[in-house]
Amino acid sequence: MARPLRIQYPNAVYHIMSRGDGGQTIFEDNVDRRSWINLLEKSCERFKWRVHAYVLMGNHFHLLLETPSPNLVAGMQWMMGVYAQGWNRRRKRRGHVFQGRYKSVIVDNEHRSEGYFRTVADYIHLNPVRAGLVGGDTKLKLNSYVWSSASFYGRKSPPWWLETGRVLEEFELSADKSGARSYASYLEARCVNKAALVNDESLKILRRGWCVGSVSFRKKVMDMLSEQDAIPASTESLSSDALKDLNTAQAEALATRALEALGMPIEANDLYGWGKFKMEKDLIIALLRQFTPVSNKWIAKRLGIGHPSRISIAVRKVRDSQILQQRLAALAIKSKVKI
Repeated sequence: MARPLRIQYPNAVYHIMSRGDGGQTIFEDNVDRRSWINLLEKSCERFKWRVHAYVLMGNHFHLLLETPSPNLVAGMQWMMGVYAQGWNRRRKRRGHVFQGRYKSVIVDNEHRSEGYFRTVADYIHLNPVRAGLVGGDTKLKLNSYVWSSASFYGRKSPPWWLETGRVLEEFELSADKSGARSYASYLEARCVNKAALVNDESLKILRRGWCVGSVSFRKKVMDMLSEQDAIPASTESLSSDALKDLNTAQAEALATRALEALGMPIEANDLYGWGKFKMEKDLIIALLRQFTPVSNKWIAKRLGIGHPSRISIAVRKVRDSQILQQRLAALAIKSKVKI
């Protein structure tokens, strides 16, 4: 299975989730929970993170996290690594604590009227209700669940590293105790009816793979990725439509740079025809096949070739020619990739 791409850029907002290995409980007692909270605080101090929402459940956690600097990978590696070491040390055991890699989904923090940030915050805060720990038939208040940022709205002052103001702003509430109490009341009202906690539209938004956001925001992120110099190796297989979107964006960027390097037209309509720019197309085809996982069909359409079967012909032609191999190496350098 392909490893999900980690997308990092300044001021990115993420919905992060990780589970215990094999579904095991990773927060068995308050010592575990306090240890994780302390590490989250240290991570905010060390990596300058901004936490907007969090919740600890028995076998997993959720975070709504903002990274002013593009350091999500370094921070999560440090925090989860230190927690796992301590967790194992307490139990005198070895082995994995978390199940594979954590999941990180980019959250649109620009189109506020569309409520993406707000939807994720609600989803995180209402996790204990969906699990049947509070709300509904339990008759327990949501803010009685102390291992969640929801407990800091209207009941007690939040720690320095938890920024409650952004969530309140999303609901057009004042960033004071009055606004916090209003948000707490809103959450408690939602706890009454468990079936209404997350509607179909909310679930659709939250399951969009690599990004929770508008079409324009997703395009902006992909355009930003396409400007990066690093192109995934061809051994990176596709695991989902989300990964396909990202790989396509980077393949498009590479194709554009290669076309410009060879002095060719950029638009596919201007390239149409098997015999048009034949040698140049052969080189670009070989470049795309070597450094991207996009399909032959995509390459054929992008370069105006026609039938995808011609892609394999071009690849073999370049592979079997020492001169074309040298030209491919030169084109790769001009296109900002390494052979």
